[in-house]
Amino acid sequence: MEIKIIYQDKDVLVVDKPTGLVVFPEGESLKSGEKTLIDYLIEQKPELADIGSPPRYGIVHRLDKDTSGVLLVAKSTEALIFLQNRFKNREVEKQYVCLVEGNMENDSGIIETLIARAKGDPRKQKAYSAINAPKSAREAVTEYKVLERYKDYTLLEVKIKTGRRHQIRCHLSYLQHPIAGDKLYAFKNSKIPEGLTRQFLHAQKLKIQLPGGETKEFLSELPEELQKILNNIAR
Repeated sequence: MEIKIIYQDKDVLVVDKPTGLVVFPEGESLKSGEKTLIDYLIEQKPELADIGSPPRYGIVHRLDKDTSGVLLVAKSTEALIFLQNRFKNREVEKQYVCLVEGNMENDSGIIETLIARAKGDPRKQKAYSAINAPKSAREAVTEYKVLERYKDYTLLEVKIKTGRRHQIRCHLSYLQHPIAGDKLYAFKNSKIPEGLTRQFLHAQKLKIQLPGGETKEFLSELPEELQKILNNIAR
């Protein structure tokens, strides 16, 4: 598999991650031995095997297996540390587009909760209030804006101020509007648009300062299969 490169310089590689691909091996993917994004990238650019340490190598941040879009990969260990510090200090703008079930009541909003691993299912995260949160829970802030309303769905632009695991998926399910096609966070009676075979979540834009000092913005177009879903439900 050839991974599409959006941008590269001496410090960073910006790739357009396809859906259905784990970013780097961990958990179940480590056990299964399935090929991951970093495996394919090292095949394309063998020098990446010298960055950081396995199994993550130069991967700066992660996207879920079935989420597509902009992903940063460092081309030196120094660049990896620099970029990870930008994420740690919340100096990165991350914007996603997603289709959720139902009609969102408000045109925009901010979701602020604590998030921790769900007790009943270790694969999932759960949103908690400060009153009932376990000690492991951490702050999570998600902003959303309605882009388009359809009969049974709403298209959202989402920006995350924190980078918790499954944050967008967990938060929208918490609002009773799970992401269309999300098998883990959907409800028993959830509707799925005809032809949708993945969760409708795409990392559309990322803005960050690079090690050279310049701040750049990287964009990924909505994948064709997701655009087709929107065309179909708009009829």
